[in-house]
Amino acid sequence: MIDASTVCVTGGSGLLGGELKKLLPDAYYPSSGGFNLTDYAGMASVPWLDRVKILLHGAAFTSPPKIDQDPVKAIEVNIIGTANVVRLCAARQIKLVYISTDYVFWGDQGNYTEESPVFPVNKYAWSKLGGECAVRLYDRSLIVRTTFGPNVFPYEKAFGDQWTSRESVRVIAGKIVKLLDRDICGTIHVGGRRRTVFEYAKSLDETKAIQEISIKDMKVPLPPDTSLDCGKYERLVNG
Repeated sequence: MIDASTVCVTGGSGLLGGELKKLLPDAYYPSSGGFNLTDYAGMASVPWLDRVKILLHGAAFTSPPKIDQDPVKAIEVNIIGTANVVRLCAARQIKLVYISTDYVFWGDQGNYTEESPVFPVNKYAWSKLGGECAVRLYDRSLIVRTTFGPNVFPYEKAFGDQWTSRESVRVIAGKIVKLLDRDICGTIHVGGRRRTVFEYAKSLDETKAIQEISIKDMKVPLPPDTSLDCGKYERLVNG
């Protein structure tokens, strides 16, 4: 088992970070103020960094509508910030695990493998792909493309025409922790079976009344099918 006291997780205040705290309570979860992604010198000077062997980089600016309004912030956090994390890990030979998104794909066919061509459909996904580009330059890294939501579906409506491999954050966090025990580098897809967002939402609580809506009703472009082929994960982790 991985020694959690040697793991640093950025984005500890986020949805995934909150779930990881339950599974890895002894890991480092620095605040954005104490570990500012845009301040490389500041990050490099934290006293506990010498004990870190794995840095799981989950911090990001993630709202597609807000990123459309403020793309410069997405550049600063998701691209420049991630590049700074890569620099930090490379300087200290820390294993880097980068949390990316299924939205890096065009969404025209689904069941995407790790080798499928990428083509984001919105600025959020472009910024996450920019982060991927930086991470790929560091050999001791793993890009985790995934998709997750709250353990309780928070909305009254869900897309009936958008296909996904989304799982609850509890499930995805558990799958990601299993990766930390294995010496896997490159890119890996982490998710569940292909289904609509509506089907995913109903699976979390069959008793909740949820209406179907269409992605065509949204102002921000959304890909219709970003389901992931997670066969590589199953072979390497559960095989």
